[in-house]
Amino acid sequence: MNKLKVTETSLRDGHQSLIATRLSTDEILPILTEMDNAGFHALEVWGGATFDACLRFLNEDPWDRLRKIRANVKNTKLQMLSRGQNLLGYRNYADDIVEKFLQKAIYNGIDIVRVFDALNDFRNLKKSIEVIKKEGAHCQCAIAYTISPVHTIEYYLQLIKEFEDEGADSICIKDMSGILLPYEAYKLIKAIKEITNLPIELHNHCTSGIAEMTLLKSIEAGVDIVDTAISPLSSGTSQPCTESLTLTLQDNERDPELNISCLNKIANYFKPIVNKYIESGLLSPKVLMTEPKTLFYQIPGGMLSNLINQMKTLNAFDKYDEVIKEIPKIREELGYPPLVTPMSQMIGAQAVFNVISNERYETIPTEIKKYVKGLYGKTAAPISDEIKRKIIGDDEIITVRPADLIEMEYDKIFQEILDLAKSEEDVLSYALFPKVAKDYFLKR
Repeated sequence: MNKLKVTETSLRDGHQSLIATRLSTDEILPILTEMDNAGFHALEVWGGATFDACLRFLNEDPWDRLRKIRANVKNTKLQMLSRGQNLLGYRNYADDIVEKFLQKAIYNGIDIVRVFDALNDFRNLKKSIEVIKKEGAHCQCAIAYTISPVHTIEYYLQLIKEFEDEGADSICIKDMSGILLPYEAYKLIKAIKEITNLPIELHNHCTSGIAEMTLLKSIEAGVDIVDTAISPLSSGTSQPCTESLTLTLQDNERDPELNISCLNKIANYFKPIVNKYIESGLLSPKVLMTEPKTLFYQIPGGMLSNLINQMKTLNAFDKYDEVIKEIPKIREELGYPPLVTPMSQMIGAQAVFNVISNERYETIPTEIKKYVKGLYGKTAAPISDEIKRKIIGDDEIITVRPADLIEMEYDKIFQEILDLAKSEEDVLSYALFPKVAKDYFLKR
């Protein structure tokens, strides 16, 4: 078997899962040389919530962060996470925005784009795959792993064949909730290996307490790449610990041969930074606790930390357990969407409304209405007529690729922000987060 490769996630998913994506560029830059020399296959540094958090909370330009990271990382590939037609925002964007955004991401330093769709609707990935391939970057297509009566191994294999036929360079099993059980992972990876020669990467979370066991069984099954996070930003709702995995596999045929001395320096660097976030209260002890109930509720780490903050803001934290129990009910009623951004936020918001209102579905967010109408894509299981009527009345359901209904929008957006934008990247920031980006430009 080949040497295992490791993607280090602390600069994206590690801090997104534990400290609501609050690492600043100034906190990231000093340790990059050490991270670059550790022997990683890739550093996940961008995408996910990093873009939004830079503009909204850190008063930073996410494009500038990417360029600075690229300037300091000479040996290691840089990776980002993109949500297909949603990119890094919360709605579907027109094809011209998707194209320009991915072109600029690759131009500014991204080597590997991991792309997925929240509903595993392959149609929502086609444009992204086409652009990533055209721009010469590595296109990694991810399945959003979830468990339901319809999400069988055959379901995932069919999706992977579609990815491969469209030109994917590798496959990722994206287990955002930490619910892929060890022996299930073994079976799934073995089955994938039988139908494709593409490299397989596993991305999981420690939320439920099984991630390290799943990692080991996946390595035994022949997974090619795994995602881990350096110890201070690992575990809890984040990824398994980089150093622990490295030491576990030392002198084994799958030994990733990472530089332990570098890893120790990286860990020592991040310890005081993480302590600062513990003291400020941003890192809640709750996200570090093992929660086996996740295996029933399937709630990902980022969603959990957001839910805690939301409930506190509404002075309704005493109803937290009720909200957690409501989530699987809504999921079943809405066709078993995987709980991953933006679906996790949407289902979470609906659960909060269902619990704090007098009756379920008394208050329905616009995004849930759009989802039921088919504007996010095709659900894995049908939604009952009763629930449809409750949410959208007699409105028509769309069956085409949702982006086909969106007119090209870059030129219009460009005109809107002409006075404040200094670059195409600025226009794209505004396209994704209009109010937040505009506020940032005005401060700048």
